[in-house]
Amino acid sequence: MNENLIHNKIELTRKEKMLKFYNKNKILIFSFISIVFVIGILIVFYIETKEKKKEILAQNYVTAKIYIEKNEKIRAKNILKEIVFSDNGIYSSLSFFLLLNENLISDKKEKSDLFDHVIENNNFSNEVKNLIIFKKALFESSFINELDLLAALKPLLNGDSIWKPHALLLIGDYFYSKDEFSKAREFYTKILSLKNINNEFYKQSRSKLTLMYD
Repeated sequence: MNENLIHNKIELTRKEKMLKFYNKNKILIFSFISIVFVIGILIVFYIETKEKKKEILAQNYVTAKIYIEKNEKIRAKNILKEIVFSDNGIYSSLSFFLLLNENLISDKKEKSDLFDHVIENNNFSNEVKNLIIFKKALFESSFINELDLLAALKPLLNGDSIWKPHALLLIGDYFYSKDEFSKAREFYTKILSLKNINNEFYKQSRSKLTLMYD
């Protein structure tokens, strides 16, 4: 009997404390609930908006390809550039490469600026980013000086990217085309020291080295 009375008193005291705490902090409690509710709505809205944006980008990308097939290249170019500047990793890169592959941009500066924008404003995996860096250097290698070319390819030369042998071969060929054979040898030789790469890189490097020593 006494145990029941003690238990009831403890429960009553606990309820009183909870009620007192609620009355004292009810504004904070309601504010917290409201904030959580609003955040939940914003998250749902953000996800839905992002999905809708992705759908629109996909539709626009398909539309641009249709314009290319119809030889309406100016329309295709304008749509693809808009997609590039949307900074959606997948569709920005797809649209950019389509612009390049279809030769829709002829101005060198415009093309270089687009390369920079794609590299700087999208979250790619390291190797995808390295691929774009290599393609930019490959495009610019016909008109930039050796210091700029080396600077452009520095991220690949200093790492273990799968694009490193491509970068070394590009620089070797760059110097070879200018008859700067001592510099070309340096980069071809570096390719021969790499392990676990495609045999084609070894063949091309040895071939160029043989030609220079003949």
